[in-house]
Amino acid sequence: MSDLHNFDLNLLIQFEALISECHVSRAAEKVFLSQSAMSHALARLREHCNDPLLVRTPQGLQPTQRAKAMLPEVRNALATIERAIAAPTAFVPATSQRCFTLAATDYFESVIFPDWFCTLRKRAPYIQIAIDIIPEDRALQRLSSGEVDLIIGLESDLSTPSYLDIDIWCEEHLVVIGSEHYNHRGPLDLPTYLAAEHIAFFDLASQADSAVDRWLAQQNRHRQVVAKVSNYMAGARMAANSQMLATLPKRMAELFATLLPVKIFALSDAFPTQRMTLIQDPRLRNEAGRQWLVDQLKLATSGDI
Repeated sequence: MSDLHNFDLNLLIQFEALISECHVSRAAEKVFLSQSAMSHALARLREHCNDPLLVRTPQGLQPTQRAKAMLPEVRNALATIERAIAAPTAFVPATSQRCFTLAATDYFESVIFPDWFCTLRKRAPYIQIAIDIIPEDRALQRLSSGEVDLIIGLESDLSTPSYLDIDIWCEEHLVVIGSEHYNHRGPLDLPTYLAAEHIAFFDLASQADSAVDRWLAQQNRHRQVVAKVSNYMAGARMAANSQMLATLPKRMAELFATLLPVKIFALSDAFPTQRMTLIQDPRLRNEAGRQWLVDQLKLATSGDI
């Protein structure tokens, strides 16, 4: 490397032209130099290589054995450099066969993904998407290693490393589901809510307290949690067959209301909304395929997809 530090790499381009053309003027034209500049480059190359490189013969200038041996190596080096600095390959949704991996919550997988992916396939018929429901710490590791393209659906108040790019992806009102036989009508105010028995959900980060519990704790209040589950469907089925209540995002509740004998209760305006994030590694933010997917995910909650 010590020799390389003292070597003008532009001379490699000029060497390739000289040995390919075996003619100073034609080599100069090939790389857009004047003849005198190319003659100067040849002199510098001869000095550095301690070899004439081109010698005059009855057939004109001909490369030396050293020049012939160097030429394929120089061509390979120039091709490698050219690939390294070339513009990234364009992402073409209509023809791409890429597989994206998303670390996601079951909210995304159950509520957003089915319809969104069917629409997405009309624009990108050959892509594949794999959904991983994995703990937050493992998801962050896989994001950094490139095994996961994006993390989608974590609550915005969860702690995540500051070096990551975090955007608010979706905001949902929270509602309550209970059995269709649950003896209550109209919205639930806070006293009524606190008097009931509840099914709580673990989030992707496996924290014991949900966003609702953290919000209640800030006001020195607590609800009566009698069961904790990590899966929305499990909690909804329990609510359908008991007098327990489950608090969850509105669109998730609307989905369960079509599948199970449950009804939806609105919460008072005092309750927090649930803000969910889209997390990506800033080192890959400008990668064309990921950026296209991010745009599609944002459209999924904007109503424009």
